[in-house]
Amino acid sequence: MSNIEVKRKGSSIGMSSGTNEHQRLTAGNIFRWPITNVAVLAVFLVCLPLVLKSGFHYHLAVLVGINATIAISLNLLMGYAGQVSLGHAGFVALGAYGTAILSSRYGWPVPLALLSSATGAGLIAFVVGRPILRLKGYYLALGTLGLGMIIYLVISNEVWLTGGPDGMAAPVLELFGVRLMDPADWYWLVAVMLVLVFWLSTNLINAPLGRALRALEGPEAVAGSVGINVPWTKLLVFTLSAVIAALMGGFLALYAGFISPSLADFMHSIELVLMVLIGGIGSVVGAILGAAVITLLPQVLTVVEEYETLVFGLILISVMLFMPRGLQPSLMNLWRRIKR
Repeated sequence: MSNIEVKRKGSSIGMSSGTNEHQRLTAGNIFRWPITNVAVLAVFLVCLPLVLKSGFHYHLAVLVGINATIAISLNLLMGYAGQVSLGHAGFVALGAYGTAILSSRYGWPVPLALLSSATGAGLIAFVVGRPILRLKGYYLALGTLGLGMIIYLVISNEVWLTGGPDGMAAPVLELFGVRLMDPADWYWLVAVMLVLVFWLSTNLINAPLGRALRALEGPEAVAGSVGINVPWTKLLVFTLSAVIAALMGGFLALYAGFISPSLADFMHSIELVLMVLIGGIGSVVGAILGAAVITLLPQVLTVVEEYETLVFGLILISVMLFMPRGLQPSLMNLWRRIKR
């Protein structure tokens, strides 16, 4: 658990004792917990291939890694900035289609197409985020839902560019002369991206921006009264979240080799939100756990194929009823009780 997660139950503003907060968050204090968590995650990812016995297992691990990285980006927005987004899948689709279109149709180098698509998604988020983030509560959720629907409709209807409902092919990623086609090769690339985004998120939360985000948990007027630029802080996190989602959307397109408008549909956005909620909103580690559950559970439930959807729904409801704070906080509480 990161340092900030332990302190989240402190002042809802987190700025009322600015001097004490600054003293607590010394350089050593800021980086000690994030580095510990990053090291544990890195060791786990290095050791995981020891139990991956087939290409299919590697395939599932790659999907979990991609979804976990996207979930971390959404967790920054929902868990720390307190902004609910029901259109996050739209940014994933922008990254995927941007990468495929620029590389396949216009001949751009794949790495350049990938980075350009993520940058473009960030610019779109920055522009549309200014009016959307003025909304609050249900209206904000509807605003982001509308944004996601617009992206979905554009992708579905612009057949000349995106292939429409039939989708389009994506090229093979080549790095340092090596064509990445084997899931085992992709595993290491996705693992590196997951560790980098995990490190970025945990350190960001402990940086001045993170303290500003914690201030948004309380009334925005109070946050503004202590010198926090509330609109700019929310917009910055919204943009960063979109860039990470689009970048991983590009990786997903290159890995799968084919993309369709379903990447941007409403149900995909709901799946991403579920990953954050089930793992534990406001927990970076929880986002990874939630992504693993949502990605792997349907595979486990194939043994009850006829009732897969029913069982899946019952499991999710049970988790939310008996672990309302999510898996990571609930498991940590259980561990503390056992230690006592």
